[in-house]
Amino acid sequence: MKILVCISHVPDTTSKINFTEGDTKFDTNGVQFVINPNDEFGLTRAMWFKEKQGASVDVVNVGGPETEPTLRKALAIGADTAIRVNTEAKDGFQVAKELAKVVQDGGYDLVIAGRESIDYNGGMVPGMLAGLTGANFVNTCISLEVDGTNATATREIDGGKETVTTTLPLVIGGQKGLVEESDLRIPNMRGIMMARKKPLSVVEPTGAATETAAVAFEKPAPKGAVKLVDTVDELIDLLHNEAKAI
Repeated sequence: MKILVCISHVPDTTSKINFTEGDTKFDTNGVQFVINPNDEFGLTRAMWFKEKQGASVDVVNVGGPETEPTLRKALAIGADTAIRVNTEAKDGFQVAKELAKVVQDGGYDLVIAGRESIDYNGGMVPGMLAGLTGANFVNTCISLEVDGTNATATREIDGGKETVTTTLPLVIGGQKGLVEESDLRIPNMRGIMMARKKPLSVVEPTGAATETAAVAFEKPAPKGAVKLVDTVDELIDLLHNEAKAI
């Protein structure tokens, strides 16, 4: 089984976020980037398939050279090879089109993507990728088993869970639950050293059109000053007349 794991290069959630050029561009200065958490759950599940079923695991990212350390981390975790599509990721449709070319050229049986990235939270790429490649699709996937060309997946739905059966080729949008947080792997020194020797190929983009563009960004308003109250009556008065909460 050939597995491709899509890796997004996203800011660490502890990073301080700022914008430049009139709040139209994300300021990357001082920001640490990591593997998108939903993608990391998927990568860890792919490692299980590699170890238990002998699958091969490639990772792919759409982005510039600055994303290569994130791909190297995925290689250190255990992926076999990495592919970087040499273009800036601008919107979901453009990214899906570029990934579709990689999937078709590589003949992958299973594509594991995160259900969304934690930077733009678009949640578009996995479904678009399945549509562009003609693969089956399961989103919000929290469990996946593969037996030959048959797959059984569990996904979150409103108010519960749903288990479905399908066949390869398959694209999933994975999330927490696909593996547990305790199963996530921290690269050890041996893995880091081996990652330096693993192939990381750079492929040129197809030139897919960008369908959307970010016009401006706005940070949440800063929190107001805290007011301390001495009595319940005073608290009720503030909630009713000032906060309009009751």
